[in-house]
Amino acid sequence: MSMAVVGMIAGMALAFAGYFGGFGAFLLVAALGAVGFVVGRFLEGDLEFGDFFRPRERERRR
Repeated sequence: MSMAVVGMIAGMALAFAGYFGGFGAFLLVAALGAVGFVVGRFLEGDLEFGDFFRPRERERRR
């Protein structure tokens, strides 16, 4: 399934939640979707637990 289709489905779910449940339901669906995205990245191995606590390395130009 392409990312465009996944994005469309997520947008439709948020639209239904917002229309039928109000703004609170919209926020709940959006937050749970973000949590599901992060958990999915962990399970696929694209993200590690230390990535949240390790500072990003910045290039210093002189």
